[in-house]
Amino acid sequence: MEKLINNFVNQDGYKTLLSEIKYGKQNSIVLKGLAGSAKSVLAAGFFEKNANMNIFVLSEKETAAYFYNDLYNLTRNENILFFPSSFKRNVQDETVETANVVQRTKCLNLLKDGKRKNICLVTYPEGLTEKVVSPDALDKNTLTVGKNDSPGLDFIVEMLVLYEFERTDFVFEPGQYSVRGSILDVFSYSANKPYRIDFFGDEIESIRVFDLDSQLSVENRDEIEIVSNLEQGAKDCALFDFIENSACLWFDDYDFCSEKADETDKLKHQSFISKNAFDEKTEKFRILSFSPIKMLNNTVEIEFKTSPQPNFNKNFDLLFKNINENRQNGYDTVILFDNIVQNERLQQIFESTDKQKNLSFGSVNVSIHEGFIDHVSKISYYTDHQIFQRYHRFKIHGMLDKGEFLNIQELNKLQIGDYIVHIDHGTGIFGGLVKQEINGKIHEAVKLVYRDNDVLFVNIHGLHRISKFKSKDSEPPKIYKLGNGEWQRLKQNTKKKIKDIAHELILLYAERKAAKGFAFSADSYMQYELEASFVYEDTPDQLKASKAVKEDMESSSPMDRLICGDVGFGKTEIAIRAAFKAAVDGKQTAILVPTTILALQHHKTFNDRLQDFPVKIDFLNRLKTAKQQTETLKNIESGNIDIIIGTHKLLGKSIKFKDLGLLIVDEEQKFGVGAKEKLRQLKMNIDTLTMTATPIPRTLQFSLMGARDLSIINTPPPNRHPVVTESHTFNSETIKDAINYELERNGQVFFVHNRIDDINRIAEMIAKLCPNAKLATGHGRLESKKLEEIMLGFIDGKYDILLTTTIIESGLDIPNANTIIIDNAQNFGLSDLHQLRGRVG
Repeated sequence: MEKLINNFVNQDGYKTLLSEIKYGKQNSIVLKGLAGSAKSVLAAGFFEKNANMNIFVLSEKETAAYFYNDLYNLTRNENILFFPSSFKRNVQDETVETANVVQRTKCLNLLKDGKRKNICLVTYPEGLTEKVVSPDALDKNTLTVGKNDSPGLDFIVEMLVLYEFERTDFVFEPGQYSVRGSILDVFSYSANKPYRIDFFGDEIESIRVFDLDSQLSVENRDEIEIVSNLEQGAKDCALFDFIENSACLWFDDYDFCSEKADETDKLKHQSFISKNAFDEKTEKFRILSFSPIKMLNNTVEIEFKTSPQPNFNKNFDLLFKNINENRQNGYDTVILFDNIVQNERLQQIFESTDKQKNLSFGSVNVSIHEGFIDHVSKISYYTDHQIFQRYHRFKIHGMLDKGEFLNIQELNKLQIGDYIVHIDHGTGIFGGLVKQEINGKIHEAVKLVYRDNDVLFVNIHGLHRISKFKSKDSEPPKIYKLGNGEWQRLKQNTKKKIKDIAHELILLYAERKAAKGFAFSADSYMQYELEASFVYEDTPDQLKASKAVKEDMESSSPMDRLICGDVGFGKTEIAIRAAFKAAVDGKQTAILVPTTILALQHHKTFNDRLQDFPVKIDFLNRLKTAKQQTETLKNIESGNIDIIIGTHKLLGKSIKFKDLGLLIVDEEQKFGVGAKEKLRQLKMNIDTLTMTATPIPRTLQFSLMGARDLSIINTPPPNRHPVVTESHTFNSETIKDAINYELERNGQVFFVHNRIDDINRIAEMIAKLCPNAKLATGHGRLESKKLEEIMLGFIDGKYDILLTTTIIESGLDIPNANTIIIDNAQNFGLSDLHQLRGRVG
């Protein structure tokens, strides 16, 4: 790393830059010819060798974060700080991010007294131009306490109340404090971890920084500063007012930053300084820019000679060739790695090919964002993530980590009577927080009540061993008895069952890999005809996925392919073509779907597409009578049905196929492992096609590690409009406007309310809001026939609004329904919401 920086600081360009800063009369310097992370290498060298303050302003937040990451990785210097805007996203979004406020306060606190001369601040236009409190106001809102001081606990608590800190049982976010006996925990807005102050009488005996997760001390301090929330005070200054005049301001693009200040000025956003103030304040500093400056006069240019890392597109032959060419041209090649594992992987790739002979390159375990070629020192610096085309992550050191708050936050939300699971003792009832005296000291503990009123106390240091009980069922869980071994036996049995399932799966996949499947014949004229009759034009990804499925089917190895594509991107059409290909060769297809409604929908879709072809299609779900189901089972066994679509009923022991050749699992995320493998075990060598918009991690892992082939449909159908998603608090006027807007253009509306108990109350409300709309209510407790009538009626346009539970979630495709209203959306999982959202647009 030192050599990397020294190669730059020994160049003429760097020496010219130093001379200009010390003796030059021009106020602005343009640095040209710096490609990739050469900018951050030059900046790191300048910062390391010069003790003055440097402010780096990049074009936007992500670029700034990568630049900060480069500087920190190259120097490992704790004086390099990241200064964000306090807003969550952009200037127009008023949401304030606590983590950003803490980071800004921390930076201002270090700058206010000029405590550190050689500070390096990395920011972006919104961070630089957002107003801050004055240095005087910051002083007034800062309380400094040190070890062996004697302020008294009451005095500090009074000050915290004055600073508007909130008293809680446990601190888990900035602006909170808690008192337990002689111990004060406080979370300052200038730190990313809370402090624990231990008093002996009025004297402060110790000050420690502690970890929120474990509640254990991580560092001792002699002195700390407690700062209140500066965002709540009057802000009439700018970051510039905290910066010394001798500081250097480095801009990725000065003109762009000036325009950004102009944008916020035009928005009349009170939180940011005006364009005039920006221009006026930058005048007193030495400006350095990595891009030409049109807005400033008296500019001097300094030329560096670097070029970007070539793009190898994961083609290692190209990389080998390039390294050899570098050597012939007198250039060294250095590959920079994020971690040692990546280095080992590349070494293995080099060793596995004959072309690596005589390859000469060095490797360094340091991460920078973009590789570059330095033509002065004749060294090519390549990064491993660009070679492998991996996403490069950045890390802001000292940032507040929201993930840390989970345990304490959950504990604060618990109510007495909630169910809690202890990893060693099973499910008990939360009995509140209690104080216990152990060895003369007061400790907090969580009280858990078990069967027969047995009580267990869990120290707050053991919070990682308990969690809130979560279940899809509404029935209360079983409360265990302490010490009788029942919970341990349950855990042992569960582990055994998991091992058994895993063992069966491994055997099954091994047998499938070894098995010889049925090789379907090449496309017939009927297949071409079916595909040509598709009313839409295939998207490129759809075409690619369809081709891959047919190639798999024509192979003698059993197909096992996952098709992953967004809702409405054309997965069903691929399934239709595959099922038809199987039928042409006299093989049966089983299509497993999660819901009754989806079975109906698929039955209709398959019939519509295959009506001109000699294919028999039927479905099996709870809407059929026992007599109809028996008849369908006979037809499956005799081979009279080519394509059978069904819910879990397809997994029953009574199902016997004459000649099953293809299994299609739709909405795969809705089925358990056992359910899917049950059908697959019917025949070891059947081809399997799995389709999903939101794959579960296990399926995705199987695909990524190569146990299952993967096709991704990324391209949306032509002219597909994106679905606009809005989030509102419950408001009858908003609901009325949304429904009326849709009905005025002759569309239809889904209203999802997932509680059957009070669904009729919602129906009454909608009827009052939209008296002229035809409303139907559908849910899982309705009689089969009634539910079928409602669904088919809505599909045929007899109803304007369908009030329903999540039974419509999977696969229901009604082109005329273009608005969906989801009540209590916070109670749904991300996958559920994504599926529901896919019912429209």
